[in-house]
Parts: sequence; structure tokens; C-alpha cells
Amino acid sequence: MFEKFGELIITASDFVWGAPVLILLLGGGFYFLLVSRLAPVKYIGHAIQIIRGKYDNPEEAGQLKHYQALATALAGTVGMGNISGVAVAITTGGPGAMFWMWISALLGVSTKFFTCSLAVMYRGKDSAGEIQGGPMYFITEGLGQKWKPMAVFFSVMAMFGVLPLFQANQLTQVIRDVFLVPIGINRSLMTDGIIGLGIAIIVGIVVLGGVKRIGNVTGKMVPIMVVVYIVSVLYIIFSHASQIIPSFRLIFEDAFTGKAVLGGSLGAIIITGVRRAAFSNEAGMGTAPMAHGAAKTNEPIREGLVAMLGPIIDTIIVCTMTALAIIITGVWTHSSSDGITLTAEAFDDIIPFGSYLLVVCVIFFSLSTMFAFPYYGSKCLSFVAGAQYQHWYHYVVVVLIVVGAMSQMTVIISFFDFAFALMAFPTMISAILLSGKVRVAAADYFRRYKKGEF
Repeated sequence: MFEKFGELIITASDFVWGAPVLILLLGGGFYFLLVSRLAPVKYIGHAIQIIRGKYDNPEEAGQLKHYQALATALAGTVGMGNISGVAVAITTGGPGAMFWMWISALLGVSTKFFTCSLAVMYRGKDSAGEIQGGPMYFITEGLGQKWKPMAVFFSVMAMFGVLPLFQANQLTQVIRDVFLVPIGINRSLMTDGIIGLGIAIIVGIVVLGGVKRIGNVTGKMVPIMVVVYIVSVLYIIFSHASQIIPSFRLIFEDAFTGKAVLGGSLGAIIITGVRRAAFSNEAGMGTAPMAHGAAKTNEPIREGLVAMLGPIIDTIIVCTMTALAIIITGVWTHSSSDGITLTAEAFDDIIPFGSYLLVVCVIFFSLSTMFAFPYYGSKCLSFVAGAQYQHWYHYVVVVLIVVGAMSQMTVIISFFDFAFALMAFPTMISAILLSGKVRVAAADYFRRYKKGEF
């Protein structure tokens, strides 16, 4: 029964990730790029000043500082999608999938600028009177109450899409494969369940403390995890410096030929790249606007500028380095492993006790995402049922982490692909319809910035 259910999820995920989703994400991102006339990209330096706190004002509406909002959003994106997600992309779509992840991320910069500007521009209040942001609010506040069914649909899909099952699954897998299998303890439901229970306890302690605790914890964890991982991967890459250019050449060649994949096709590679990019940086999915919508600011464009840095950090930088480590070491060609285990083999090939170092990175990556995702889900439940019930989502998450630890990776990743695709429709459609509002606000903001009014 469970096997048939898993097959049904995989089939549904493959079906929904067809032309409509690709056109929506890539076409929508390109539309935002044209409408903005590349304006956001011109102000990357200004965006960095914003996250450094130059424009922070504690008197403005919101709950999180600009940096904390970005850190919370990154905690949900710079995670297992960068480590095991890239490995899945390469094993299923070949190195060329990375090229399409880059394209998706570059377009995602504009997408996040628009969606996260809207998250502040059209903030609403939950039933407790707390200011909130996100697609469900900019749909109802920007387009009107007649669009509420679409906002509710997004919220319901997001409650499934932000369950941290994949992170729990991959953290359990790497702990089991690196520490337990070498001493003769193979996979079993009991072993995975015990590991999952430990993870659930840690996550429960943090997420039950609310958004401010999540913001404080992720604000400290994100820089640490990114630095440790980047230093480790750079060591792997530059230990084979002569292979860097050939690896990039392979990515570009395979992006249009599919030669590296048995039975591969250009369409399959593009779909794989966009799916994994969506899982990695979530541009257009609607999760980041929920974090950035909580920022302490009265300037929507300012938060949009902060948000656009996400895909650059996440996919262009971190995912690229993971891909190079896997391609350079060649583990993707001769290993039968997948997901996080494949990346662990790449680490072990170059770094003494590299798999143990990866475990440290994975702990940071997966836990930070598991801290951020319940915040998103609780906001969605609050929108649908009322703020008085939002804490119940945290309890459900803590229980389901154990389920995720004991489940099959292929089924879980297909489950989230399916949910993310359905989240993208209301997010992108509403953002396109409201894009004119962002364009007018951006012109006004950049005019005032050039005149030195703030």
C-alpha cells in the first residue's frame, strides 16, 4: 500500500513539472527582469548596505531586522537543496542540469525582488492583529477579497511544502551512513526513528520559542554554516585546480546535449535543473516573502533588494561549488549512491575524514531549514484557521520529523516538488498581476535614493 502511494506521488510530481510550471517560473522571471529594466541588479551595493543595518529603524512596522529576515529566508533555502539537492540533480539530469539551475536562479533574482517587495507593500494582519506578509496577504490585500480562494489554496499547499521532512531524512541518512554503517549498524526503521526523535527534540526547543527565537538562532547559524561549507568545498575544488575549467566546460556542453545522461534529453535536463533550483532557492514558490514580509521596514523596495541576494548566495555560489566538488572528484560517474551520501563521498575523496566534516555542515544546513520552515507553515495555518491555532503546526512538524527520518528519499523529494509546483501558481500569477505596483514604487524609491533623501 505504502509503495503504491509513493509511486503515485512520484508520478504526480513528474506530471505537474511540465511545460506550465517551466513557462510560469522561467517566463515569469524573464518578465520581471524586463519590467524592472535590470534596476535591482544595479543596486546590489545598496542592498548590502541595507543588510549591514545602515537603514534599520526599530520604530518601523515588522518583527525582524533586514539581516534577520534574509537569514531566516536563507535558512530555508541555503540548506539540503545545496548539498543533496545538487547531487540529485547531477545523478538524474547530468552536469548540464547545473546550467539550468543557474538560469533559473538568475531569473529568480528578479522574481524575489518583486514577490518580496509585494510582501511588505501589501502586508495584512492575522486574527490576533499581528502584521504579517506573504503571498496569501498580497493576494487578498493587493488583488482583493474575491481572490481569497487562491490565497487559501497557496496557504494549504505551503503547509505541505514547508514540512521539513526532506531535511530530517537527509540528516538521518548522513548520520547513519557515516557513523553507524561503518560499525555494522545498518539501516532499520528503529535506528532511523531514534535519530529522527533526537532531531525532533532539538527542533522543537527552537521553533516553539517563536519567530524572534528563530530569527536570532538562524542569524547566528547561517554565517557559520556557509563559511564552514564554502571553505571545505573550495579546498576540494582547488586541490584539483586543473579540473575546474574542464568541469565548467562539461556543464555547458551537457546542458544542451545530455550526453552525460543515459537516455537523457534536453527537455529532461531543463526540467531537472529548474526543479532542483526551485528546491534550492525557492524563487517564485512564495516561502521567502513570508520571511521578508516580517521585516522591520516601511519601504517595500528596500526589502525586495535584500531578498534578491538570496538566489545569488544560494544557487549561483553555494550550489555551484557543490556541483564542482562532485564533478571534479568524479564520484557521480562511478558511485551508485545518491543524495547526501554522494556528496559525502566527494568530501572523503579529497579531505581526510571529509565525511565527518560534511556531517557538521549538514547539521547546520538541515537544522537551520527545519527552524525556518515551521515559521512559514504556522503563518499559513494562521491565515486559514486563525492565529490561535498556529502553534499546532509546530507540534505536527515535530512529530512528522520522525516520519521523514524513516521515509524513502525519492518519495519525499517528489512530494515537495509537487507541493512547490502548486505553490508557484498563485505566487507567480498574483505577482505578475501586481507587478505594475512594484515598478512604480521602485521608480519612486530609486529616485529618492539618488537624491539622498535617506
